[in-house]
Amino acid sequence: MDQIISNSIKNCKQALAALEANQETIKKIASLCIWTLQNKGKIILMGNGGRAADAQHLAAEFVGRFKMDRAALPALALSINTSILTAVGNDYGFDEVFARQISALANPEDIVVGISTSGNSKNVIKAIKKAKEKGIKTVGFLGKDGGELKKLVDVALVIASADTPRIQEMHILSGHIICEIVEKALAQK
Repeated sequence: MDQIISNSIKNCKQALAALEANQETIKKIASLCIWTLQNKGKIILMGNGGRAADAQHLAAEFVGRFKMDRAALPALALSINTSILTAVGNDYGFDEVFARQISALANPEDIVVGISTSGNSKNVIKAIKKAKEKGIKTVGFLGKDGGELKKLVDVALVIASADTPRIQEMHILSGHIICEIVEKALAQK
């Protein structure tokens, strides 16, 4: 038990160091989100499994509030509509569940954020490619070496760690930092 706790803390410190190395990337993502929201766009987030929950969590922070009362900010997670997910999955295959929604819902003033611990989630890759076809700015919250998504997105936040839970924790911490930056910037306007 002590070894598990000790190793988890050690890995968390390493992941925090990887996050600290991404400060400029976090600023770029926050700036893109601010630009998007100032230009009447929306933040579109997606991921699978726990990353779907992360996408929903961050969308809720923008639409609701993070730390201060302010106007609702347009954001959505593509994993919340089970009818769309199951219909598209059934008719076109699971790899298309996000790309089909990007086709229907995303506009050039939006920003599309893909969250993938491996950077190789096929449905996220297809959606990012669809967003790029539509001229939409793209961001990846990635882990390990960034996978295929690192090469596709406009801005890649890569937590260079092999420890999946620590990558995921750094993604949420990054998302919270971005929410706070965006919220403060837009509240000042």
